[in-house]
Amino acid sequence: MTLVQTIKQRLSQDIALVSVILIALITSVALSRWLDSRRPPIDPSFEEEKLYLNGNTAKRLSLGFNGIAADWYWMRSLQYLGRKMVNFEDNNAGQLSLNDLSVLELRLLPSLLRLSTSLDPEFMGPYELGAMILPTFNTDEAITLLNYGIEHNPDAWRLYQHLGYIYWQLHDYHKSSEIYGKGARIAGAPEWMAEMSARVAAEGGSRNAARDMYRHLYDESKDQQVKELIARRLMQVESFDERDAIRAALKDYQTRTGRCVSSWKDIAQALRASQLRIDAQSGAPVDPSDTPYVLVKNGCDVDLDYPRSKVPYR
Repeated sequence: MTLVQTIKQRLSQDIALVSVILIALITSVALSRWLDSRRPPIDPSFEEEKLYLNGNTAKRLSLGFNGIAADWYWMRSLQYLGRKMVNFEDNNAGQLSLNDLSVLELRLLPSLLRLSTSLDPEFMGPYELGAMILPTFNTDEAITLLNYGIEHNPDAWRLYQHLGYIYWQLHDYHKSSEIYGKGARIAGAPEWMAEMSARVAAEGGSRNAARDMYRHLYDESKDQQVKELIARRLMQVESFDERDAIRAALKDYQTRTGRCVSSWKDIAQALRASQLRIDAQSGAPVDPSDTPYVLVKNGCDVDLDYPRSKVPYR
């Protein structure tokens, strides 16, 4: 057989092989679509079945690719949470309370986060998300997750920050201050860790302490979804201060005139003096999500324009 004939034969074989591969791919895609179109609805209770796979089993099944498996469970955690939040917003007129996510029925989330950290104990993302989300419906799981992280990463000061935040949410300010103090003594920890320890001990759940805590959590977070949750918390704190300033102006007007305001114009000067941002069209002060506040109780009080406002109502 000549060289030319050999080349032609191999070329023909390659073309045939490529054709077989293409036909197989096309067939598999078509079959997958056909099956999807005829698949019966998934029972929601089946989707929420507890994960029976533990960390040790997951490590054996990952065949040494623990980091990749940890990333997969981490992505699944984010998708699971995101899907639950979207479904709630689509099916409910009310705004989701960031203080109580039990309505989302996040039964799988603790297991998903545990698997991710078991496969890769140094992976910080699951600890961060766990600190923000788990305390709203399962505090014990949140504390267990963060203690596991500290046990396997004793020099990671950020884990002390997250655990301190969990106890702060529980209003256990003494324990929160203690944990921030321990984290502050780790090499490389920023100076504000010691400052937060002192502030929490002195001010407890004050808005100033909350504002600083959320700002540091936001600055240190690497995950965009967590950043968005923290940003909403910051908006909530800022709105509390703004509504206090507006109520002070409303009360002063009522004291001077003996009646409540009929419109925002009645206290326009006081609002400007408080350095509140004012909507050019309505003259109303705007909240941190750029939505004008509304007068309630016949002009005697102020509230968020719920549900238009993106500021968490509770």
